[in-house]
Amino acid sequence: MIKTKIIIYDHNADRPDYPISILDDAQAAKYIDGSGFHLYGGTIDALTDVYNAHPDKNIYFTEQMVVQFNENAEDAKKIDIVSPVNDLIIDAPRNWSKIVLLWNLAADPEYKPYTDRGGCPVCQGAVTINKDSVEYNLAYYAMAHASKFVRPGSVRIASNVLDSLSNVAYKTRGGNKILIVANISNVTQSFNIKYQNRTATTSLKPRSVATFIWK
Repeated sequence: MIKTKIIIYDHNADRPDYPISILDDAQAAKYIDGSGFHLYGGTIDALTDVYNAHPDKNIYFTEQMVVQFNENAEDAKKIDIVSPVNDLIIDAPRNWSKIVLLWNLAADPEYKPYTDRGGCPVCQGAVTINKDSVEYNLAYYAMAHASKFVRPGSVRIASNVLDSLSNVAYKTRGGNKILIVANISNVTQSFNIKYQNRTATTSLKPRSVATFIWK
């Protein structure tokens, strides 16, 4: 028996009507596991549009390349992970995605290897390998806030929607609670983390990210 899952579309979030039209076909839909999305176009809430139309089918975020660009030489070593964490690590799961995949794990300083048929000459991996040295890039630090703590078997649980503090929460297979928070504002934000009858007060500096863990 073939267990391969068929995921349709696998393209940008600007055309949610396309996967919906395919899933509307009952003969096609019975073979389809779900829809895949990127975010080079459109907005992330398009994933919810597809989910609402067909809640019996899965949603996957299957690709995004994120690269740190610093025009100021003094800022060349600074890595601002707020945007990819907010847009992808937080917002994709909040819009029903079961996974978040970034572009690539590793590449050399010339972004190789890639093919001449669908490859990318400017797409940076999570790490850059240059002979015996390794450089950690934006995608590495953005993904680490989730991948180190939200392990396979974790499920997303409810958390409040806040204007300046985007967030997503999980319960792991071992029972830990994980909360990823991004302060997307330009001022320090104080907030409470409340679970059952316990409350912890903390704060995040402007445009910073934190992962909180408790039993």
